[in-house]
Amino acid sequence: MELTKERLVSFYQTMATIRTFESKTAELFAAGKIPGFVHLYIGEEAVATGVCANLADTDFITSTHRGHGHLIAKGGKVDLMMAELYGKATGYCKGKGGSMHIADVGLGILGANGIVGAGQPIATGAAFAAKYKKSGAVVACFFGDGASNRGTFHESLNLASIWNLPVVFICENNMYGISYCQREHMNICDISDRASAYGIPGVTVDGNDVVAVYEATAEAFKRARNGDGPSLIECKTWRWRGHFEGDPGTYKDPAEQAEWIKKDPIPRLAKRLLDLGYVTQSEIDQMNGAIAAKIGAAVQFAESSPNPVPEDVLTDVYAN
Repeated sequence: MELTKERLVSFYQTMATIRTFESKTAELFAAGKIPGFVHLYIGEEAVATGVCANLADTDFITSTHRGHGHLIAKGGKVDLMMAELYGKATGYCKGKGGSMHIADVGLGILGANGIVGAGQPIATGAAFAAKYKKSGAVVACFFGDGASNRGTFHESLNLASIWNLPVVFICENNMYGISYCQREHMNICDISDRASAYGIPGVTVDGNDVVAVYEATAEAFKRARNGDGPSLIECKTWRWRGHFEGDPGTYKDPAEQAEWIKKDPIPRLAKRLLDLGYVTQSEIDQMNGAIAAKIGAAVQFAESSPNPVPEDVLTDVYAN
């Protein structure tokens, strides 16, 4: 798909929406308004945006514990997401899932997942179903660098490879598995090198460049739709916050953190839009204002929504 003015502007709007949602979530969590744990996506917005721009509602994604950005980029509703973070009955999962378990099957969002690497076999199964039904759907499987060390990763890539399934494995390499740097938990620099063990393409891209992510995944999804099987795309990026809110992140080198923050994907795209003459600074400010108002309305919706009632504790838990 051509990188038109409209598409590039939509990339900016999606990334800015993710950043604003996450920044507000950090603020609300610090104020004690959001229960449980939250794992924020700040700094990684270009990955979800570039990947999901290639997908239709009929395509699928599997997400992670750090999944708010994936859900927004796939079309998730921020008011229902915020209500779920608050544990309210109007949330996506009626307040029972919280931050790490939001799903919207109607949009192809097969769920965020609090278990590291658990989305990989789910994505493989969804891709098998798509191929079996000849639906034409593809699947994007998001996971982190740490999850690429788990058995689910290797089993899923192996099955997807031998069955030639329409799934693209997206490794968001933010350089840390919790507090453990990638340099310490594997002996390779590029996780995409692991694709060769399964006879599938593996590509590493700048995960802070939304256009690079979009173009690399566009090629991978094209292969998948044409029946040419899976791919592994590694997007090198950086999470600005700790592993979870409350983690001070003292294990990170402050100089390295500062260098990565300079590569913030949002101002990088804003500069590109301005240099191309596609927008003015006033128009960027207007977009940012509209996005802030949208997230503000989502917070109001969540705070005014009812809590779940005890009588519903077992609804949606067991299948009849």
